[in-house]
Amino acid sequence: MYATNRNVNLPQPVRFRPEAVVLQGLGGYVPSEEVTNLDLEGRLDTSDAWIRTRTGIHSRRFAGPGEATSDMATEAARRALASAGNPDVDLVILATTTPDHPCPATAPAVASRLGLGPVAAFDLAAVCSGFVYALAQANAAVLSGQHRKVLVIGADTFSAIINPQDRNTAIIFGDGAGAVVVGAGEEGQPGQLSAFDLHSDGSCQDLIKVAAGGSRMPVTPDTSDADRYFSMQGKEVFVQAVTSMADSSRAALEESGWRPGDVDWLVAHQANQRILNRVAGVLGIDPEKAVIHLDRVGNTSAASIPLALADHAPQFAVGEKLLLTAFGGGTTWGAGTLTWPAITVTDPQQELNERTTPCPNPQPM
Repeated sequence: MYATNRNVNLPQPVRFRPEAVVLQGLGGYVPSEEVTNLDLEGRLDTSDAWIRTRTGIHSRRFAGPGEATSDMATEAARRALASAGNPDVDLVILATTTPDHPCPATAPAVASRLGLGPVAAFDLAAVCSGFVYALAQANAAVLSGQHRKVLVIGADTFSAIINPQDRNTAIIFGDGAGAVVVGAGEEGQPGQLSAFDLHSDGSCQDLIKVAAGGSRMPVTPDTSDADRYFSMQGKEVFVQAVTSMADSSRAALEESGWRPGDVDWLVAHQANQRILNRVAGVLGIDPEKAVIHLDRVGNTSAASIPLALADHAPQFAVGEKLLLTAFGGGTTWGAGTLTWPAITVTDPQQELNERTTPCPNPQPM
């Protein structure tokens, strides 16, 4: 017979459950290597004018030789931690589609290089929706009392999975990383994360994918380039992205008690200028309130929202209402709301102008 525990009424440890979760730090990193539209004209059947008209992108950044997702993630995280006053973090979530290796996850390596100790750390794969998904998980982790401070990173090296000869994708994507620190706060405090709305539809998984490299289709010497590289059905993605982001944004706004007219800034995934304009129009938000960062860095996937936040931080005022939304492979999509906090942020673009060589592998703090 199994022994009976007679101490069933012993008091259980009480977890601190905060009133709210607030954004406390922010940082971004973009590689040094700039690839302009004119550079692409030399090897692709395209033109600067065509790319600008179709996407709004003028240039993008590619990781340098030997520079991987963990390198960019570590540097962005270091800046976010400094922005937050270098707090003790007890959870790291890395949103990425391009980990350093299929196995193991990249987040533990980033945590180690930051000198964070044996904290919980894991990767989250939701492609371009990854940062919104990861931020929602961090919000829930803190509200539950399970964790006090969470480092959320979005980082991708899409240049590693893009066919450089594919005009449909090579003109769009760039590399980079962005990170935030969130922690316990008070209701109504500037920086508060207010609401999240997340969704997926696996029946549309073929719209955005890398076919080979997993258990369904392992890479072999016979694997074709079409299966080895990233592919996207652009027209279908455009339509679904606009509809999905708009619907999810409405749900997040309603849960927050906000109306579209209350939104000071729309920070959507930086996929395409036309998509951003269309989402703003469908929601009834002034296009001038839509943050634009893709023109200089391209579509940086999971890094795009935190990089846009870091780039635009000097223009945000404390207490202003921000709406975040994204659509990515899976398919996945979601939205979240927050008010802007009083934080200091290093502009990754300004720092880039002062840096002439790729970021070296960071050492532990």
